[in-house]
Amino acid sequence: MRLPSGRLVRGRALRRPLPDAAGPLPAFAVHLLGRQPPPVPWEARWLRWPDFRLPADRAEARTVLTEAWRRATRERVEVACAGGRGRTGTALACIAVLDGVPPAEAVAYVRRHYDRRAVETPWQVAYVRRFAPHSRSGGR
Repeated sequence: MRLPSGRLVRGRALRRPLPDAAGPLPAFAVHLLGRQPPPVPWEARWLRWPDFRLPADRAEARTVLTEAWRRATRERVEVACAGGRGRTGTALACIAVLDGVPPAEAVAYVRRHYDRRAVETPWQVAYVRRFAPHSRSGGR
């Protein structure tokens, strides 16, 4: 998904293998799962985030998603959960907020630019709307 700043962040479903057309492997990935994922051959951070819920540690989620946003200026970044829609869409919407998309518009932005069914629950939508950036240092 292309962010307004031009950064690219790939969202995907971990249930599916990497598609051949998906381009190069990521340099950094954020895995959004209830259980620790198996290791991958690239740098990855695991956020404990049960399906259809919110991240277990919201401060850690902010830190990891901010790292993903910052690294997307120079590296291939991927955000992924099991199905690639709810948690992934929520995380992508939060990253869009970090990139300057107003929180009230971020879910629509992700649905338009990533997957029309992204961000699956009302509490995920509310989480994104409350995800105002603390600061944009190191950004655009």
